[in-house]
Amino acid sequence: MNKQHILISNLSRDLAPVSSPSNINRLAIVWFLLSAIFVVAMTHLFGPIRPGAFSQLGTEPRFLLETMLGVAAILWTSLLAFRSAVPAALSKQFAATGMVLMALWLAQYVIGFVSPALEPSMLGKRDHCFSETLVYSLPVILTGLFLIRRLYPLRFVRTAMSLSLAAGMLPALYMQLACMYESSHILAFHILPGLLMVLAGAVIAALWRPFHRSFNLQ
Repeated sequence: MNKQHILISNLSRDLAPVSSPSNINRLAIVWFLLSAIFVVAMTHLFGPIRPGAFSQLGTEPRFLLETMLGVAAILWTSLLAFRSAVPAALSKQFAATGMVLMALWLAQYVIGFVSPALEPSMLGKRDHCFSETLVYSLPVILTGLFLIRRLYPLRFVRTAMSLSLAAGMLPALYMQLACMYESSHILAFHILPGLLMVLAGAVIAALWRPFHRSFNLQ
């Protein structure tokens, strides 16, 4: 037996079989649904939603389309994030589609400066919507990172940023029903804190990885 075979034999001697990861799409959808339920429940716990918001979904087609586009963008980004945690599970086309959906959704609020989906109003304004968006998304991010760390993310920080984008946008989207509807307010107090959670997720992931490695070595 040559040295190469001996080396391979020594390296593989103590290897144990590893179970395959659970269906990644199913895991992402379950995380998305449970996270959405959590965000909705917390939002209602700390204050009522805007009067007539749900009825506007039925009477204002563009508002409904805008909301459904947000749901699609966040769900797709959730799938993207979990797929990126498994080598070769995420294609460039899938990632690009997710970014396009997210950009199309956010563009609706920029267009809203000229042609809003709803008549701008202070009705339903929540005093702490900026903080609420930050606070509600943090447990969602931590839960998602706990799940993906058990997979095989080769670029953990990048995966965490995708996950945090989906997590931050969940409360940002629901604030369109829970809080006042006005483009500048939406962008500054709902979308911006949701986007800031991308940076928060990157920092958490950067600190989490070395801690997790040192813990496993003990």
